[in-house]
Amino acid sequence: RTGVTSFLATFITAPMPELVGALGRAAQARHRLAVLGGARLLGVHLEGPWIAAEQAGAHDPSLMSDPTPAHVRALLEGDYGLRILSMVTLAPERSGALRAVAELVAHGVVVSVGHSHATAQQTEAAADAGATMVTHLFNAQRGLHHREPGVAGHALVDERLTLGLIADGHHVHPDVLTLALRAAGHRVALVTDAAAPTGAPPGRYALGGATVTVDADGLPRRDDGTLAGSTLRMDDAVRTLVDLGIDPAQALRCASTVPADVLGRGDLGRITVGAAADLVWWSDELVVRRTWVAGTPLPPP
Repeated sequence: RTGVTSFLATFITAPMPELVGALGRAAQARHRLAVLGGARLLGVHLEGPWIAAEQAGAHDPSLMSDPTPAHVRALLEGDYGLRILSMVTLAPERSGALRAVAELVAHGVVVSVGHSHATAQQTEAAADAGATMVTHLFNAQRGLHHREPGVAGHALVDERLTLGLIADGHHVHPDVLTLALRAAGHRVALVTDAAAPTGAPPGRYALGGATVTVDADGLPRRDDGTLAGSTLRMDDAVRTLVDLGIDPAQALRCASTVPADVLGRGDLGRITVGAAADLVWWSDELVVRRTWVAGTPLPPP
């Protein structure tokens, strides 16, 4: 209904055995979804547990840990060679993180810097080790300072890094969204960071072992007021950029070609010979009218 043809499922910080088990369940879910038809589950994004307590966001700091070789091996072996593990978000300042980046990338896993208090130098070191993305730029990371650019400042100038951006106008101020698009729009990948309550009315919901409240603006928050993901839809994210004056063609690339490229999926996110016949029909008002996945039309919204 929102024009999404492929997506990654995200699991947040949890004990390692639970995450390994989740990979197996995700592989089963991917198979079931492929049979049912509709948007593809490309793989899993693990957002934690190798992240920084200083930038925990809605994650449980007591469950965070360093990426030891044994933990990295457990995840890679738990993938069972199915390539369900697609992306890992980690904080490069943690002990063993750069070694983990290199190991994960060598096995075809995209590594993203996020929930991190890293300096610009540490962020650059992560890119040197093979990291190619930043998870929800500006959120849950060391911000931009004129003497210490931090994660956000370095990411804006490092051409190796794709910038995930939550374009709901709440997680990132519209002026800062515009700044990021002007500075590095060709590297911005729109992400929803959508949590379980997406599409549901305001109220109380369970999320990652905690309870969150979705307010009248559709923002899920923990009891202390911390944002706990979003309820953003991808079509809304595209409209947000266009409303800011971003060219529609660029906004659509941020929702299609750029995220496909960072995942190494040249067969997705574009209309060209050899690519999957994924199409989205938008109205003049940028409302999704129809979606096709692999040439199959899906029921209209």
